[in-house]
Amino acid sequence: MQLPVNGNDVFVATGGKPFDPTLPAVVLIHGAGFDHSTWALHTRWFAHHGYSVLAPDLPAHGRSGGQPLSTIADMADWIATLLDAAKAPKARLIGHSMGSLIALETAARHPARVAGLSLIGTAATMTVGPDLLKAAEANDPAAIDMVSIWGLGFKAELGGSLAPGLWMHSGAQRVLQRCRPGVLYNDLAACNSYQNALTAAAGITVPTTIIIGERDMMTPAKAGKALAAAVPDARTVVLPGAGHTMMAECPDELLEALKT
Repeated sequence: MQLPVNGNDVFVATGGKPFDPTLPAVVLIHGAGFDHSTWALHTRWFAHHGYSVLAPDLPAHGRSGGQPLSTIADMADWIATLLDAAKAPKARLIGHSMGSLIALETAARHPARVAGLSLIGTAATMTVGPDLLKAAEANDPAAIDMVSIWGLGFKAELGGSLAPGLWMHSGAQRVLQRCRPGVLYNDLAACNSYQNALTAAAGITVPTTIIIGERDMMTPAKAGKALAAAVPDARTVVLPGAGHTMMAECPDELLEALKT
């Protein structure tokens, strides 16, 4: 569906069912350079099991208009405004990578709007290497190569897609290649400069699950566990053999971690 948010037309996937603000709401927030399509399985499961679903394309991503937001704090405030536009009083936030930082910061800045957190492929600090930042700033295709290579685990790079005939590496590249110029750099720079994760984590009072890929090269398991240690009573789930892009690599295992 389309929603007006801050004067811009925003595309929001709802899992195949109309959004009903009277049901428990789930917001799924994509990572740097990606869009709602990363949540294809997970939006449908929640929408058909008693939840209302919002999986937005962030501003200037996917089918959404507007300009990219330059800080994680601005993105967090935008999520709160999205909830206003959908007339949802509060929601459980599920975020991957950059989306996990957005979810965490939303809980810190707008605690009354957040019912729970699931942070996937996350870290206490999400440092981005200078070579990747430089390539992304120049809109060099090498940046897409770096993200897609480092983002997938070993098994995923060999194939192993659950959808016959599809290659996960190429699929990730196609989404990133559709990014508007400057969007990937904007997102990576926002992650690189965000320093509030541990402070935000310490103040979390809602049920929180940290989901970690055992072989994640972008947000290593050690970094995810450091963030989990800072969240009071957080539950930690490690997905064996998984890299960073768990939604594609092990969608069923990820769904089980999100359901429980």
